Amino acid sequence: MTAAPAAALMPGDLMNRQQRLRLILVLGSLIAVGPLTIDMYLPALPAIVDDFATSSAAVQLTLTGTLVGLALGQLLIGPLSDAVGRRAPLIAGTALHVVASVSCALAPNITVLGALRVVQGLGAAAAAVIAMAVVRDLFNGAAFAQLLSRLLLVMGAAPILAPTLGSELLRWTQWRGVFAALAVFGVLLLLIAALGLRETLPPARRQRGGVLPTVRLYGSLLRDRAFVGLVLVAGLAMAALFAYVGGSSFVLQEQYGLNEQEFGFAFGAGAIGLIAATQGNVRLLRRYSPERILLAALFVGTGAALVLLGVAATGLGGLPALLASLWVVLASAGLALPNAPALALTRHGEAAGTASALLGAVQFGIGALAAPLVGVLGTGAVAMTLVIAGGLASALVVLLLVVRPTRLTALEPDPGPEPVTVAVH
Repeated sequence: MTAAPAAALMPGDLMNRQQRLRLILVLGSLIAVGPLTIDMYLPALPAIVDDFATSSAAVQLTLTGTLVGLALGQLLIGPLSDAVGRRAPLIAGTALHVVASVSCALAPNITVLGALRVVQGLGAAAAAVIAMAVVRDLFNGAAFAQLLSRLLLVMGAAPILAPTLGSELLRWTQWRGVFAALAVFGVLLLLIAALGLRETLPPARRQRGGVLPTVRLYGSLLRDRAFVGLVLVAGLAMAALFAYVGGSSFVLQEQYGLNEQEFGFAFGAGAIGLIAATQGNVRLLRRYSPERILLAALFVGTGAALVLLGVAATGLGGLPALLASLWVVLASAGLALPNAPALALTRHGEAAGTASALLGAVQFGIGALAAPLVGVLGTGAVAMTLVIAGGLASALVVLLLVVRPTRLTALEPDPGPEPVTVAVH
C-alpha cells in the first residue's frame, strides 16, 4: 500500500474511512497468525494420535503448549514493545514463528511436537499483543471497542477458514503439511510486517528503565481492581472458547461421526456466529455503553451454556440442538470479547503494550488450562460443555462481584495518547 499522508493517521476519529480500512486489513492479517496456529491443525488431532501411538490427552497438550507460548510471549513482548517500539518485536516474533512451524513439520515424536508448539506460540504472541497495542496507540474508549470489533471481523476469517483449510490440506498431505503451510503463511506475515506497517509508538512515548520499572508497571496494573476483574472476565470467556476449540474435533468427529471435512464446516458455522456478533457489537455501541453490552452478553452466554450442558448430558435434540446451543454461546462470546479488553485497556493507555500483554497472557493462560481440563474430564460432549459453562458462569460472577456493574459504569477513560505522526504503507 502507498503511504498515507503523515498527519492523517492520528488517534481517534481523525482517520478517514479508507485509512481505517487499511489499518484493519494490515493488523487483521498479522493477528490472524494466532487463530491459524491454534485452529488449523484441529482436524488432524485424531491422526496425530494414531501416528504417534499416543493418547488424545497427550495430543491436546500440544494445543496447551501453543497457548502457554502465547501467554508467556505476550508478557515478554508487551513491555519490550513499550520500550523499543512495535515493529522490531513484531518482525522478530514472526520470524521465530516461521522457524518453529518448519520444525513442527519435522517433529519425530509427541514430546518434541509439544515443545515446538510452545516456541510456535511464543512467535505468534508478537502479532497478538502488538496489534492490540497499535490499536490502543491510535484509539481510545468506544472508538477502541468499535475498531477492535472491525479487527475481529478480519481475525474471524482465520478460525472459520483454519479448520476447513486444514481438512482440505489433509486430502493431499499428512498432518505435517499443515505446519508447512503455517510456515509459508509466516513468511507472508514477515513481508506484511516489514512493508505494511510503520511505527506507531514514537520515542517520546516509550517506557525507559529496564526490568525494575517493568515489574513496577505490572504491579500497578495488578493493583487496579477494575482492570484485573476485566482481564479475568476476558480470560474466562476465552477459556470457554478454548474448551470448544480443544474438544470439538473429538466430540464432533468421534462422538457424532463427522468426517474431517464436515467438522471443518461445522466449526466454521460456529465461528460465523462469533463474527456476526462482533460486527453487531459495532452497531450496539452506537446506542449502549460497552459495560452494558458486556453484562448482557455474559448473562445470555451463561444461560445458553447451561442449555448446552443439558443437551450434551441428555442427548435431547441430538447434533442439531448441540450445534444451535453452541452457536448462541459463541455469539455471546463475540459480544463479550471486544468489550472487556476495550474497557480494561482504556484505563491504561500510557502502557498499552504492557497492559495488552497482561490481558493476552491471562486470556491464553486460562485457555491453556481449559484445553487439557477437557481432556482430563474425557473427550465426550459433557466434558467439553461443562468447561464451557464453567468458564462463562465464572466470568459473569467475576464481573458482578469483582468489577461490579455500578463501578464499571463509573469508569472514566484516560484521555488517550497525544497525537502522533504515523503512516501505513
